[in-house]
Amino acid sequence: MKIIVPMAGIGSRLRPHTLTVPKPLTVIAGKPIVQRLVEDIAAVIDEKIDEIAFIIGPAKKGFPANTSEHLLKIAKGLDAKGTVYIQEEALGTAHALFCAKDSLSGPCVVAYADTLFKADFKLDANADGAIWVKKVADPSAFGVVKLENGFIKDFVEKPKDFVSDLAIIGIYYFKDGDKVRDEIQYLIDNNLRENNEYQLTNVLETLKRDGAKFIPGTVDTWMDCGKKDPTVDTNKQVLQFEHKTGNNLVSDDVVLENSEIIQPCYIGKNVVLKNTKIGPYVSIGENSFVENATITNSLIQTNVVISNAKLDNAMIGNHAKYDGNFTSVSLGDYTELT
Repeated sequence: MKIIVPMAGIGSRLRPHTLTVPKPLTVIAGKPIVQRLVEDIAAVIDEKIDEIAFIIGPAKKGFPANTSEHLLKIAKGLDAKGTVYIQEEALGTAHALFCAKDSLSGPCVVAYADTLFKADFKLDANADGAIWVKKVADPSAFGVVKLENGFIKDFVEKPKDFVSDLAIIGIYYFKDGDKVRDEIQYLIDNNLRENNEYQLTNVLETLKRDGAKFIPGTVDTWMDCGKKDPTVDTNKQVLQFEHKTGNNLVSDDVVLENSEIIQPCYIGKNVVLKNTKIGPYVSIGENSFVENATITNSLIQTNVVISNAKLDNAMIGNHAKYDGNFTSVSLGDYTELT
């Protein structure tokens, strides 16, 4: 089994945090989003993962030089071969996947890396394919699927009138990746685009028309990492899951001076807390220093200095310095607000 991960790039929805770090490498409770994603997929598949292929943008689009190194380490952590491909130009979901055509064969899971999920179901590897979905209150904002006798009958993109409340979350299983690759090749060879992009939904339609039967994979929780507020909320949910599992995410070497940690929290290595109350639902990355502060429901990256602060619903990037009384902030890497 293979996992293929087209990664969202620097983008604009999560700025300023994605000015220096690609969104899927944003750390949530101590792990990059993309690492949590592939680990969750591996748990659902419950099969040996042979390869994890990542598709990233070029350095000129803002991807750091060490991006590949980080991704290969994630694959190694799951005892899988790691492969990194470069998408030089963003031309749609199918085009991103085609950049990994050398890995797109046999059974594979495709996951677009700006979302996390929790699910109890196990994948039926004998199905032609599966599409992960989640019931949503407002289907008009999503691509949705229609079901018939337990199989997916139709795909509808952002329906104006109600047809289904099962939103596609961007994770797919294909029993035969070769067929997917060949269909994308056909789109590209014939320049079949929608809004100037090659779309995976067109591939799904063709496969379904040719007899492939897709089943839904329903998730219990779908966590968005696209913008600041949903990402902070995702951090909260992940911390809740980890705490219920019994995982202690507070490093043993945290220095507490007249300070308190209210669980659940993630506190990385070499963090110093002075006259500070942290939690609940706070992640603080390694090598950070916090003094005279109260912080709740916030996501803070590494090498951060915070003082004289009362923070809630805050997201602060790497190497940032914050000193003040603002309550809801979003600071990118290397930012100083004093």
